[in-house]
Amino acid sequence: MDKLRSLHYFVAAAESSSFSGASRRLGVSVAAVAKLVGTLERDLGLKLFERHASGLALTAGGSRYLDACRPALEQLTDADEQASAASSSARGTVVVGVQPVIAQECLTAALPRFAALYPDIQLDMRYFMQPTEEQIRGVDAMLVMGWPHQVGDLVQRRLGATSFAVCAAPSYWALHGMPEHPSELEEHNCLCIRAIGGAVMDLWQFARGDERVSVAARGSVVVDNVPRDRVRDLPIAGLGVARILEWDTRRGRLLADGALQPALTDWSCTEVVPVNLLYPASVRRIPRVRLFIEFVTQLFIDIERHRERRAPATGQPSWLKGKRLRTSARAPSP
Repeated sequence: MDKLRSLHYFVAAAESSSFSGASRRLGVSVAAVAKLVGTLERDLGLKLFERHASGLALTAGGSRYLDACRPALEQLTDADEQASAASSSARGTVVVGVQPVIAQECLTAALPRFAALYPDIQLDMRYFMQPTEEQIRGVDAMLVMGWPHQVGDLVQRRLGATSFAVCAAPSYWALHGMPEHPSELEEHNCLCIRAIGGAVMDLWQFARGDERVSVAARGSVVVDNVPRDRVRDLPIAGLGVARILEWDTRRGRLLADGALQPALTDWSCTEVVPVNLLYPASVRRIPRVRLFIEFVTQLFIDIERHRERRAPATGQPSWLKGKRLRTSARAPSP
């Protein structure tokens, strides 16, 4: 049994690139992981990892050994799950990477329900903006908006999408007039967001029937994507016009109480941003991780059902393919 446990610890350490990541996934101490992996190395007479300050790296022999023993471990895990599914509940820690906007607008409100369903599962939440090799170490699942680059061997599943609504405070519309056509936004103080990569998202695109309009939005303030509250607080203060995410739950309350008022409601914002779930393929075999994946998948099925305009997510925008200071640079003609 110790040999089998050593193999499990070895695989977890290899996938996490650290003993600490493996310990969180397995729900044991770092010392326990290091001890059993060290015992395995001595038994094999083989050095499995190179130890670095930044983490662990498989040796050539360690990589071959991992490839050889992983299929057998997966078969054993499947057998264990089938044998124990009816008599035991999932428990332990699931390490979840999540962008703040997804946590704030979608996930946080749903966590009490997850906790009630699975009281023995602890979620270790980690905020990040972009998935990188460093960020994914030891993480069981990640929730990412946009069009992330492929990192490692992660499975990438599209859960849903969101678009934007053009809003301002009633006091702003009373003073400046509400636009009836997207092109009139060029006469307004449009508050833009700076994307993760640094480009100012000032290309606002609209559709109505067969008509397409692109507006190079300009305004007195540009804000970073985080914290997200700034994106709402500035238009609430009457400073100008902003694009607010359509599944922004607070936006619904702000519209209901009159703090914000939408414009161009007969037009659709054509930029539809995907929401993605990323995870290592192997974690699907861990019951607690699988339950979290199933939970967030259903969560976004429910969110999609209530979206105002359920257009599918658009492909990667052209401005992501090159370094631009503004997304409106070389914008297509309307």
